[in-house]
Amino acid sequence: MSTEILGILALGVLLAVIFIGFPISFTLGAVSLATGFIALGPVVFDLAVLQTISVMRDTVLASIPFFLFMGFLLEQSGLMERLFRGIQQLLAGVRGSLYIAVLITATIFAAATGIVGSAVTMLGVMAGPSMIKSGYDAKLSAGAIAAGGTLGILIPPSVMLIVMGPVVGIPATDLFAAAVLPGIMLSALFTLWCLIRCWINPALGPVLPMEMRPASLRPVVIDLAIGVMPVIVVIMSTLGVILLGIATPTDAGAVGAFATFVLTVGSGRMSLAKIKKSALQTLEVSSMILMLVAASNLFGAVFARLGSPEYMAQWLLGLSLPPMVMLILILALIFVLGWPLEWVPIVLIVMPVVLPIVQAAGIDLLWFCTLVAVTLQTAWLSPPVALSAYFLKGVVPQWELKQIYSGMVQFMVLQLIGVGLLLIFPKLATWLPGVN
Repeated sequence: MSTEILGILALGVLLAVIFIGFPISFTLGAVSLATGFIALGPVVFDLAVLQTISVMRDTVLASIPFFLFMGFLLEQSGLMERLFRGIQQLLAGVRGSLYIAVLITATIFAAATGIVGSAVTMLGVMAGPSMIKSGYDAKLSAGAIAAGGTLGILIPPSVMLIVMGPVVGIPATDLFAAAVLPGIMLSALFTLWCLIRCWINPALGPVLPMEMRPASLRPVVIDLAIGVMPVIVVIMSTLGVILLGIATPTDAGAVGAFATFVLTVGSGRMSLAKIKKSALQTLEVSSMILMLVAASNLFGAVFARLGSPEYMAQWLLGLSLPPMVMLILILALIFVLGWPLEWVPIVLIVMPVVLPIVQAAGIDLLWFCTLVAVTLQTAWLSPPVALSAYFLKGVVPQWELKQIYSGMVQFMVLQLIGVGLLLIFPKLATWLPGVN
């Protein structure tokens, strides 16, 4: 058996074992070491050490704990609740006002943190009871919360984009800039869909009852100021300085984490227990991601040494498919894999495999990475495994799982439309990174 075929068999075994439910990082390590030992001999153990050290020395990946800590602090502090309440009361007389409040809050939270699970949970806790009390449609409500929560996977400072950067060899700053316009576009599509549906059928999102409206405008302005100003400071101290080229993602993440810590503690709504919980959550999630990165780097190194990526690329290119058809097939594969898998194994395992194919086809890598990010965001809303549904069901048990799925599918279609628009108009991804 040739080494190229051995590598492809190892990839098949790896995906099969992950689908069964084995821990991804340990599976990656075991398959990599076993395959590498068969083909390369004891040198695979030296390769494992070198790949682990390279991850430990990667300064870009060091930004991941900072952005995670920011998100968990904002979640624990309750500042986003005040922002949501302020928007909700400001738009009390508008049909579907809670949908708008959810999506605006979700977009701002995504721009401040770059994480998904906490966003869906937080939005469900904040908005779910209000939507039920106001007589909002359960399906559309669940869909708006789940879709809004997934914006964190795309809108900078997305943790996924930070991990993706070293995999494809593109600076995270360029990936951040490329994701800004598509993220705003999706948020606008979600909001427009909710408003159109409420305009056609007012029962889906009635105006807030009088008992839920503010007695005066003053408390609304205060809630908005307290909710918006800290988040603006956080966004400008992180995303702003990154996009302006003032600081690296790691430096900006450190500054943002410190600014978030000061603001949340200064709000008076933080306690030592909440800070400790945020720190432990950061340690747990960042350790998991970095361990996965180290294991996937080892698999990628073994896979590359066996010559399997080039073998697969040459085979696919031999089919003489147009580059656009090739791109759509790759995105379709990633979309399907996103149903049972999270973004981590797809970014760390699948993307290195398809990267030689994309490069050989002459496809712009920045555009490709943005398309993958939007496609993976779509996969977060794809039944039956969609994790967003389970996050939401856990905090709003009144909604049945089939209602949540039904609502999520509506927004999954909107995201597929977003993928289509990005395919038709590549400048949505490539324009902003080219602006000096």
